Amino acid sequence: MAVRIKSNTFASHDPAPRRLRCGIVVRVQEDVCEIVEGGQLCPVRYAAQFPSPRTERVSPGHLVAIAAAPDGTRVAVWRWYDAVVIGEDPGLIRLWEPAHGEVLAQPRPAYQSRPAGTRAYLSAGLPGADWWVAGAAVTSAEDADVELDEVEQLYTEHDLWNTLL
Repeated sequence: MAVRIKSNTFASHDPAPRRLRCGIVVRVQEDVCEIVEGGQLCPVRYAAQFPSPRTERVSPGHLVAIAAAPDGTRVAVWRWYDAVVIGEDPGLIRLWEPAHGEVLAQPRPAYQSRPAGTRAYLSAGLPGADWWVAGAAVTSAEDADVELDEVEQLYTEHDLWNTLL
């Protein structure tokens, strides 16, 4: 189920982070990406599970899910592509994303039919489909409507929370 993020806080007293929030990537390096937070650029490390080379997998405009590691460090644990809607096929949405070209994605519950040329968040790696499309691309990460519950469930089911760094 998709979740609309309203809060930017983490439960810092919780030894196993369970709260995710979103950030929009502004700048990318191999070990960190920068997101805008409170009008400032803020560095965020990548979770150990985040595949390399990261400079080829993450780009400005992508949306990342951020968690607090057990030591309080903020880490990016997931990424959604900012993709362009091309059209709809029966039960699927056709999108274009620079690193992958044209893809067919299953819509998430957050997805509402969008006209060609608009942007939506595209992801891969969650069970059930090769590609998923969620809500519309937004200008504020707090307004992103993506599947944070499913990302959290994936990290919980595979016991990844304590191995973020």
